[in-house]
Amino acid sequence: MNKPAVVLVHGFWGGAAHWAQVILELRRLGYQDIRAVENPLTSLADDAERTRKMVAQIEGPVILAGHSYGGAVISQAGNQANVTALVFIAAFAPDAGESPGGITQQHLPAAAPNLAPDSDGYLWLKADKFHESFCQDLPEEQGFVMAVTQKAPLASTFGDAISDPAWRHKPSWYQISSQDRMIAPENQQAMSARLNARKVITLEAGHASLASHPAEVAALIDEAAAATAG
Repeated sequence: MNKPAVVLVHGFWGGAAHWAQVILELRRLGYQDIRAVENPLTSLADDAERTRKMVAQIEGPVILAGHSYGGAVISQAGNQANVTALVFIAAFAPDAGESPGGITQQHLPAAAPNLAPDSDGYLWLKADKFHESFCQDLPEEQGFVMAVTQKAPLASTFGDAISDPAWRHKPSWYQISSQDRMIAPENQQAMSARLNARKVITLEAGHASLASHPAEVAALIDEAAAATAG
């Protein structure tokens, strides 16, 4: 089977490199066209447009996978004709008119007090709280590096609403992180249920499941690719 391209979309407080281990797992599974978007995290419109531009450079079918806020991005950007499936990794999947911030308010995550805005309007995850908040199931040193290299979003991006979510038109898969402290597991369960997802898996993982459970995440992406081939 010719494997589709896979485009990976990161979330808040990280960049494309958060997908590093998933990228290697996908390569082991035989994927040759793997791309990871580097989003500016300045607005949903900016991030969706950056993702659309990357997808537009690909001639064949594309699997879009989004982690965290990246799920909102693929929901907004995923209606392109060559996108065949969406894979949500501990991710937001807002409906029309909803925003990540609005969903967050339904069940505040454990790490909500550890977010700190700066004077320029960027929202940071406090460096000394990053490991326990974002990736408590990774080694402390790896969490420290993630904290130092974190990519803060403009806080206003939290309030940007989806217009026509692609998951209403494309088959979807979802991975819940049961120990997530950044997106409440209750919110993940509710979003995955209304997706009418082809498959939902739950991992005993913190928010950064793409780093702590890359084999399982890559396997879910591979399953979506196989199910939508041809």
